[in-house]
Amino acid sequence: MRKTINCFIPYEENTAIDKVVTALKDSIVVNKIYLLTTAHGSMPSVPAGCEPFTIDSLNSSDTIKKIAQKADTPFTLLYTKASPFELGYMALERIADFLQDRKTGMVYADHYEWKEGEKKKHPAIDYQPGSVRDDFDFGALLAFRSEYLIGAAGMMENERENYRYAGLYATRLFIAETSRIVHINEYLYTEIEEDNRLSGEKQFDYVNPRNREVQIEMEQAFTGYLKRTGVYLPSNFKKVNFRTETFTYEASVIIPVRNRVRTIDDAIRSALEQQTDFPFNIIIVDNHSTDGTSEVIARYKDHPQVIHLQPERTDLGIGGCWNLAVHHPLCGRFAIQLDSDDLYSSPQTLQTIVNTFYKEQCAMVIGTYRMTDFHLSTIAPGIIDHKEWTPDNGHNNALRINGLGAPRAFFTPLLREIGVPNVSYGEDYALGLAFSRTYKIGRIYDELYLCRRWEGNSDAALGIEQVNTNNHYKDSLRTHEINLRRCSIHVIFPITTMTMNVNKSRNNHCSCTTYLKIPFFRLEPRHITDFFNLLIKADIAIFDYTVPSINLLLLDQFHVVLPRFLLFRILVSVKILNRYGYITVRSYLRAAIELLLFYYLTIQGEIPSIFHNL
Repeated sequence: MRKTINCFIPYEENTAIDKVVTALKDSIVVNKIYLLTTAHGSMPSVPAGCEPFTIDSLNSSDTIKKIAQKADTPFTLLYTKASPFELGYMALERIADFLQDRKTGMVYADHYEWKEGEKKKHPAIDYQPGSVRDDFDFGALLAFRSEYLIGAAGMMENERENYRYAGLYATRLFIAETSRIVHINEYLYTEIEEDNRLSGEKQFDYVNPRNREVQIEMEQAFTGYLKRTGVYLPSNFKKVNFRTETFTYEASVIIPVRNRVRTIDDAIRSALEQQTDFPFNIIIVDNHSTDGTSEVIARYKDHPQVIHLQPERTDLGIGGCWNLAVHHPLCGRFAIQLDSDDLYSSPQTLQTIVNTFYKEQCAMVIGTYRMTDFHLSTIAPGIIDHKEWTPDNGHNNALRINGLGAPRAFFTPLLREIGVPNVSYGEDYALGLAFSRTYKIGRIYDELYLCRRWEGNSDAALGIEQVNTNNHYKDSLRTHEINLRRCSIHVIFPITTMTMNVNKSRNNHCSCTTYLKIPFFRLEPRHITDFFNLLIKADIAIFDYTVPSINLLLLDQFHVVLPRFLLFRILVSVKILNRYGYITVRSYLRAAIELLLFYYLTIQGEIPSIFHNL
């Protein structure tokens, strides 16, 4: 096997990296070893057989561009931790084997980790279209087909994107957009785990104010990805009419509960203490508790505001309990969350939430909460306000982050229509994505809610298997949502010239990357109900055609003539893309056909009848 991999390893002088370097040099597939250093001034001494490589930071776009310039082998390996690691037997050969597939742009693997003196398995999860959060756990060892890494660097160069923190994230998004990211279900290496915090502590890193600058860049990179892939939605929200139905109560506090005898009374009293200028009630769904919780709730059986539901079904998760509550005939106009562990911060919480619905004309409201221990003393990270949310882009950025905040409140008729997934994890996130696709979400940045973190919480300290299960589920929610948003139809057309970055190595390996900047315009799906049927037929019809045939097919199929400058751009671009093969003819044919729609909508003001009779 020829030397097909260049390796890029972070390096700090006096670290135990010699063993790693020796293993890399002994591998028959390794061509060069570059040691990445951020040292300023004198260059640190490096082990023999390695080349020093100065970078500003591991995650910057400048570093990705520099690595791409050195990517003169078919494959590139990047390790993303400064601590030493140990490769498994023939691990690099296995990685190279997976990267032989030309449609695979990046691979990652399961691994072992040394944690508190013990070697433990750390499995990863499969990558899917919804695995777009910036904290996806790939492990520290990443490997790329170099052509896609070069393409990502070219994309950032063409877009003039200069990231300090989001370069590696933008690279991964581009690779996911243009190829496959593959999980190798084998334990190929061992790394040292340096973050020994519990899972419940790590999950809020993205809302830590100290990471705000990082999150701004991540959102910028992600928004670009959404626009390129047709998932971005403008902030054209559907209006909400709150008077479509008559309700006895303006609001209902929804409390699903199972076996929370230590906290349920606190939650009920917190709800009853609310001071409002409207009538409200409390709907408690007691999901077959066995620890005395039911008896605590029964103390309120004569209270006119408390409804105690005990479902007959035994298969309800938290989401199923919510569905049961909101379909109760006495559920209020607005359904407002209160978990059985938690409390409202003040007697004004309900009033503040309902006022926000009317003030902002939104279908869902999300507040701000404070993390506390069982005794309500503040614990890290303290206030969780999700200020990363913006009115114009929050509904898009919601796809990148793993949570939206609390307490959550919903306009009940829409909640009944959308429905809550019958699960006990992620059901709130699923609703946030579904509502934000069409409706405005109102935000309250004043503290409204106390979220208790204690040993009884189900998510306070999870093992890696449960963390993976939870993350896989939320990724699947994002996958579903991305597909729905993409199906809402965007018309795309080219507006910039294309540039190519060609890298030739000594073995004449040539890679070419083309990138096109594309804006998006939202259309009503009814305009092109049958249009995608044509795309499917066209895909079959022109797969073996030459580029001139595509031109003839377009003109013959639609009997229209495009403005010459637009047609020229289509044909030139298709020729370039077809020649190098990195973007299929099908993808550009689709852009060309959709351009017809855009042309007629914007210039002619209507869609030709041919588009309604395909």
